[in-house]
Amino acid sequence: MIIDAWIQHPTPAFMRDPMFASLLRWMGVKTVPDEIPIEFTIAALDAAKVDRALVSAWYGPTGPLLSNDEVAAITRAHPERFVGVGSVDLRRPIAAVDEVRRCVEELGFKAIRLLPWLWELAPDNRLYYPIYAACVAHGVPFCTQVGHTGPMRGSEYGRPIPHIDNVALDFPELTIVGGHVGYPWTDEMIALATKYPNVFIDTSAYKPSRLPAQFVEYMRKHGRKKVLFGSNWPMIAPAQCVAQIDDLGLDDEARALYLHGNAQRVFGLS
Repeated sequence: MIIDAWIQHPTPAFMRDPMFASLLRWMGVKTVPDEIPIEFTIAALDAAKVDRALVSAWYGPTGPLLSNDEVAAITRAHPERFVGVGSVDLRRPIAAVDEVRRCVEELGFKAIRLLPWLWELAPDNRLYYPIYAACVAHGVPFCTQVGHTGPMRGSEYGRPIPHIDNVALDFPELTIVGGHVGYPWTDEMIALATKYPNVFIDTSAYKPSRLPAQFVEYMRKHGRKKVLFGSNWPMIAPAQCVAQIDDLGLDDEARALYLHGNAQRVFGLS
């Protein structure tokens, strides 16, 4: 079984945002079609034999790039394949708290995700704190990005120490999943996942061949229960990641935990 902890279903409006120009260049995409059916994403999951994927909404200062309702339409149409991850407006904390409740109780989402680089606000900024409290109250993880940014935005907001460190101290009941391994501050992210029981890391945006050596060693040994598989589709095809899993040298237990066991536990999936 394989669970992908971080994908997006790419809509034309999402893919055409100017901040993704560098990603499109790396992907070799010259023209974004006017329509991208959900079958496009399902085919990518099928090619990798991914059983389930956490599909994310995106909300930024200009509004929703991928709305919660768009994600909910996908999860309703394919409940056996997709698990919703919501997003909210940091600028309106009361409305954001209400939206967390709606995402969990009405839409059935299993996590909330915000990207600090998109808001240009580090995750220990006070505007996040009502959202963290709401995630704890509703029993869902908070997912975020750690490390440098692929889009043409500043990277300092993704530095794990002090930002994630401060959040974990202030909200010991909050489950935090840091996506993209934290590079070039990978050692900081490993340190935090080791220090805090409720801090985890997903490998989205990194093929196994690009994972730092110390991170692979962490996965093999004491970090085997702290790392989740992720692709960051459509930026990376899940099949490209899965094809390199054997090269990580994981034993059977570590491999099963990485590919599905940790995600099942962290997100409460059956």
